[in-house]
Amino acid sequence: MIITSTQNKQIKDLLKLHNKKERDFYEMFLVEGEHLVECSIESGSLISLVVLDSYETKYDYPKITVSSNVMKKLSKQVTIPNVIGICKKNSECYIKGNVLLLDDIQDPGNLGTIIRSCLAFDIQTIILSPNSVDVYNDKVIRSSEGSIFKLNYIVEDLKSMINELKKDDYNILASVVTGGVKPVKMTSKYALIMGNEGKGINKELTLLADQLITIKMNEQVESLNVGVATGILLYELNKE
Repeated sequence: MIITSTQNKQIKDLLKLHNKKERDFYEMFLVEGEHLVECSIESGSLISLVVLDSYETKYDYPKITVSSNVMKKLSKQVTIPNVIGICKKNSECYIKGNVLLLDDIQDPGNLGTIIRSCLAFDIQTIILSPNSVDVYNDKVIRSSEGSIFKLNYIVEDLKSMINELKKDDYNILASVVTGGVKPVKMTSKYALIMGNEGKGINKELTLLADQLITIKMNEQVESLNVGVATGILLYELNKE
């Protein structure tokens, strides 16, 4: 059976997952295209598929088949995908490994880039303040290039989380534009705080840090994009 109407109940239910509130309620999200579907399979996150009627799927999962107009309605991309995956959210809510804390990050592209850098430089847990962009936003998922499936996420008040990390002997580092020391390789477990694109880190959080670190730049540039800055700092903190 091919679903051809965007008013179909199954399609209406899936469209709800474009909204963060509904994603949180159902604990599910959508991914588009073969690459992200395969990443979701590898991580054990995939529940089922939405498949374009002209596409012969190679994935052995429950599926519904839809016409191109329905797939266009479900997709957030300019070019409609052949397949959309319906995935369950990561249920792990505990701290493990080195940690990145994000204070009110707003741009989905920045968060996706940051997630990729975390995977590259051995961050296992990302803690986001409640006002940060949703990890399962479609733009975050696309810009993460599948890295989203390989990390642990917690959304919580950062001040309380920093206090918990301190109890567990984490070295708390905060990124500041000026006034910090040069980042060096960490030999003990650490948590790095990165701030909002416009306002930086909340001063209250900065005061909780054990050390402030700064990327040294020439005078022609005041600051770097938070996604770029995070990648540089994580590289320096892990450099052999």
